[in-house]
Amino acid sequence: MKAGVNRYRVDLRELQFALFEQFKVGEVLGKAPFDAWGEQECRDIIKQSARFGAEVLGPLNETGDRQGCRLESGQVKTPDGFKAAWKQLHENGFKLLDFPAEVGGQGAPKALRLTVDELLIGANTSFSLYAGLTQGAAEVIEAFGTKEQLGRYLEKMMTGVWGGTMCLTEPNAGSDVGACASKAVKNSDGSYSITGTKVFISAGDHDLSENIIHLVLARIQGAPAGTKGLSLFIVPKIKIKPDGSLGESNDVSVGTLEHKLGINGSATCLLNFGENGNCRGELVGSVEHQGMAQMFKMMNNARIAVGVQGLALASTSYLNALDYARERKQGSSFKNWKDANAPRVAIIEHADVRRMLLDMKAKVEGMRAMIIKLGAHQDRAAVLGGSDEEKTAYHRGQVDLLTPLVKAYGSDTAFQVCTTALQTYGGAGFTKDYPAEQYLRDSKIFSIYEGTNHIQAMDLVGRKLGQAGGAHLMQFLADVGSFVEANKDHPAFGAEVKQLAAAQEAVANTAMSFMGWGEAGKLELLPSVANRFLEMMAELTVGWLLLDAGIIAEAAAKKLSAEHPDRKFYEGKKFSALWFAREVLPTVPLKAQLIASENRAALEVPADALATI
Repeated sequence: MKAGVNRYRVDLRELQFALFEQFKVGEVLGKAPFDAWGEQECRDIIKQSARFGAEVLGPLNETGDRQGCRLESGQVKTPDGFKAAWKQLHENGFKLLDFPAEVGGQGAPKALRLTVDELLIGANTSFSLYAGLTQGAAEVIEAFGTKEQLGRYLEKMMTGVWGGTMCLTEPNAGSDVGACASKAVKNSDGSYSITGTKVFISAGDHDLSENIIHLVLARIQGAPAGTKGLSLFIVPKIKIKPDGSLGESNDVSVGTLEHKLGINGSATCLLNFGENGNCRGELVGSVEHQGMAQMFKMMNNARIAVGVQGLALASTSYLNALDYARERKQGSSFKNWKDANAPRVAIIEHADVRRMLLDMKAKVEGMRAMIIKLGAHQDRAAVLGGSDEEKTAYHRGQVDLLTPLVKAYGSDTAFQVCTTALQTYGGAGFTKDYPAEQYLRDSKIFSIYEGTNHIQAMDLVGRKLGQAGGAHLMQFLADVGSFVEANKDHPAFGAEVKQLAAAQEAVANTAMSFMGWGEAGKLELLPSVANRFLEMMAELTVGWLLLDAGIIAEAAAKKLSAEHPDRKFYEGKKFSALWFAREVLPTVPLKAQLIASENRAALEVPADALATI
């Protein structure tokens, strides 16, 4: 099958607004550790990434979906064109972007890296998973590995000579990582014999690189039960000789290749380690039983990456639907609905289509703002470099708080946007003639992997709200409050800012009520409302950031001539903010009321009463 046409769409002006006008990434450029970066360098890499996505990755997206991966003689074969694209991706240095310069990276800001990731993922999500898993594994080794491990693995993984994976999930454990049954037995030479089975391993096997470095959670013989007894091991697919060359197979085999709803170009594998007793691994770092702490670095980065995946597909789904709505003519204007001879108009003229488009636009821009805000916090913490511990703690705390929102809200909203985009096409969207149906299928996994969205919600209410004695949440709410105070009488957005204030109060009161549940012995209610609270908090965040963008855009538009092309762009930002504030923010207090009602029906309904069959 030959490569198809590129269907990926991106609005680079919108990306540049988020980076440079709203979150002011320029303020950290030229400062350590981002000394080598200026605004022009950032704009150049964004254009290069967009071009690579359109010319190389985009045309392979449909190919990967139709062809899928195949298992031949125990080796996974990726779709046509993927191997050449892998080579080009690493030759262009896209995956070196935010690794520190001291390990051979380019030392770019995280906010820029997230933007580049959006461009590459949006063009071809399945392909990007191979590089994303490799980068995540390399980051864990870079953070926790010994000097010898950095020398042995890092450069080859960063440059794509070797791939990488994350191997947590097991057949009978799922998200219950503490039930891990994979075993590690220490050998006399300091290595460990690894045995076990891991399932749903993204990029678990492929033909893109010379070797694959698996990061495997396993329990050392005699270690305690649960997560505290887990260690993390570097387990190559092919053994590595002392001189760095490749040796024999490391007894890692592909049991099955999953056939899935979407992301068909990504190999999702069941992997067997040590079936023949000849699988060897080495401990990440030098201390046993640190597996979960080490893996959480990769998991947290992966959760942010899933939010970016959601944004990327939601954005291109919206922009493709917008293109279709501008071109497709059907029906007459509502103003002429009684006139059988009235001319047909483009469906973008119909109110319901316009409603769907504006809803998608607002949500996509809000998701992007939340993600870039998270990256901006990471960058500011890096620039501070510990020189101001209080400010550094603030920025890091906001990253912790935003991570479950980015993952869960980003992935849930992505599927909603992709559904709405398909609806915009009508029956045409249900066919493979248009990309909407693939985007819809590909996006469904985002709410499931890297910790289901309920796990994200429980992480938020069970851990993140109480971190630092609740300081991170209080700082977040104070930031929203400062914005409300400064803009409550704004001539264009004052009424909408008051809606934001009501949503902020609802989130704050609900968070406080959870403390009351703890004191009253009602914590069993928490899991049944955690998802709703995360949604409330994410919608508060998106509403705040969209209003902030709208106010920035209105002020910028006033400085432009009536003919300037940016005036329409800024006007669009205004309507994104107004739509979300009027349509979504008012539901936040209503959701708070539902939580406050303490509905116990889901807890009290007998399992046998759910169906009589």
